[in-house]
Amino acid sequence: MKRLFCFPIIVVLIFGLSLCSNNSQLQAQEPAPGDRAKLEQQLQELQEQIKVLKQNPKIKKSLLADVEVYAKAAEWILRHNEFYKPQYVKDTFQILETGQTRAQQLQIGKPEWTQQTGTVIFGYYSKVDGSVQPYALTIPTDFKEKSSHRWPLHVELHGRGGKRNEVFFIAHPNRRGPREGHEWLHLEPFGRTDNGWRWSGEVDVHEAMDDVKKRYLIDKKRITLRGFSMGGAGAWHLGLHYPSLWCGVGPGAGFVDFYQYQNYKEKLPHYQHKTLHIYDSIDYALNAADVPVVTYGGGKDKQLVSSTRMVEKAKAHDIDISLYISPEATHQSRMPAYQDYLTDLLNHSKQGRPAWPGKKQIRFITFTPKFNECEWLTIEELDEMYEPTIVEGGIDDESGNLQLTTENVAALSLARNVAAKVELDGTLLPLESAADGLLPQVYFVKSNSGWDVLKYEDSKTFIENPNQRKRQNLQGPIDDAFTLPFVCVTGTGTPWNSELNAWSQSVLSLFEKEFDKWLRAKVPVIKDTQVNDQIIAAKNLILFGDPGSNSLIAKVVEDLPVEWTKDQITVNGKSYDTKNHGVVLIYPNPLNPVRYVVINSGHTMHEKDFRASNSWLFPKLGDIAVIQFKKSKAGTYENETVWAELFDSNWELP
Repeated sequence: MKRLFCFPIIVVLIFGLSLCSNNSQLQAQEPAPGDRAKLEQQLQELQEQIKVLKQNPKIKKSLLADVEVYAKAAEWILRHNEFYKPQYVKDTFQILETGQTRAQQLQIGKPEWTQQTGTVIFGYYSKVDGSVQPYALTIPTDFKEKSSHRWPLHVELHGRGGKRNEVFFIAHPNRRGPREGHEWLHLEPFGRTDNGWRWSGEVDVHEAMDDVKKRYLIDKKRITLRGFSMGGAGAWHLGLHYPSLWCGVGPGAGFVDFYQYQNYKEKLPHYQHKTLHIYDSIDYALNAADVPVVTYGGGKDKQLVSSTRMVEKAKAHDIDISLYISPEATHQSRMPAYQDYLTDLLNHSKQGRPAWPGKKQIRFITFTPKFNECEWLTIEELDEMYEPTIVEGGIDDESGNLQLTTENVAALSLARNVAAKVELDGTLLPLESAADGLLPQVYFVKSNSGWDVLKYEDSKTFIENPNQRKRQNLQGPIDDAFTLPFVCVTGTGTPWNSELNAWSQSVLSLFEKEFDKWLRAKVPVIKDTQVNDQIIAAKNLILFGDPGSNSLIAKVVEDLPVEWTKDQITVNGKSYDTKNHGVVLIYPNPLNPVRYVVINSGHTMHEKDFRASNSWLFPKLGDIAVIQFKKSKAGTYENETVWAELFDSNWELP
């Protein structure tokens, strides 16, 4: 075992190991008919108990989730026939028994699991789709004696199991959390199973953390993120996307980009290539300046290259990432180097993040407004999407002013009380006194002549985004719509074109099937006649059909960057026959511009991507695309992308 500091390292190509295992080889066995019947009966009994509990307004929703998550586990394993081993049948019986016990305890007002220590399963209802999702929390045995103590939190992301589902996760949690003498709470998110902690899998980490914070006193300055293999890939990108959230980040192995990990020689189409900057962690190495990063691995593990590449990339920015290696170890999460790695992380946890206003000096990079916060800085708008967007600098010790340099930043905001003044790219501007001192954030917009600080009224107008610029959670691509509250809307009218309408329904059906299997939730679907102002205000609208069949499409189509008639769809100056072409897109919803509208698309990744490797779970269609469809004799559709593009920062075609 040795510790490597940042000296030159030979980087080797890898072809992906456990992270790109092929799930198509998984073989499930149908449980014995008698067992299936008993499981279905017990599931129905538990679901009936839950219905009764939901009618009691005095029962907390969080406690309902703790019960319902057991029913969800049994429902999903039965529906998808995911009994990969005989043990899964026994586990499902045990989970249903536990669920019924919890339901009975909750009915009489004595939820005993909330008083347990050790590893406990909890649930929460996701804001994305309303589904119930599980997580495991390990609680130290002396928790009750320190009930008023604010606890450090360790978030550990699991690797790719291949055969993981809710039943397996609940019955066999990692159980590598705190033991005697370990003084932290240990959170293991489910991550909606094995998706590389991307999209709603990434959201699951944040939602599980939020749920823990509601239940327990957490020291927000002492939250550690770690993981190995697929969990390492997740720790790399989550750690560097949100550097101010963690006191330490500890990835092991994993992958940090697409091309090298897959040994992919050809360049992807530009609308796919650019969006790799969303999840290619190697692009965010500069952010290791803002949070301590500690990594480890086995000397005989080909995935060690992820750690060595990140160390090298950080070193190029004069940033040190600590790397611990066990020379003889292969791809294994526990090895001799792990102890030194964990000790290093625990030292960062003991130190914690600096109190407000946080770090005085930052070096921050992003490629999208989605990941735009570092300490007291928020990057509001980019000049060009998916290009390096950088802010560096901090508080000058002599003047006390904030001094920052920027690259590719169109607008930013700063916390008012960081400094009296700020120097942006050489222009000195007021900060503490700006906007009459009435807003917690001060907004700055770049013009042809340099940076301008916005007055109070101008700030309020800027926040409303009247020019419809790409902002956080309103920047695309299509797949981003499903990281936020959404609802799919089908039409009740007469289609303009029966072929296109049938194709759009096939797209929705495929989305429902794949989301249910690979992201572990039922897609919420309603009719256009059910959409009201409250839904428009709260959710992204995913619309299926055409302006004839779907009244919501008819309402918004004139404000979308397409022309749509009964016979043709015109996009970017070219017309396509609606008998065998459809348009898919994401755009600010004309009915509520702070939310998305999506036309005729679910996730643009599909089952083959989920089965192949998490590194393939990147956007396939950008922001807008024209699809040529052909119905086979079997009734399925073959889809070909004939054109696709990304809107610029103004939501306009380049």
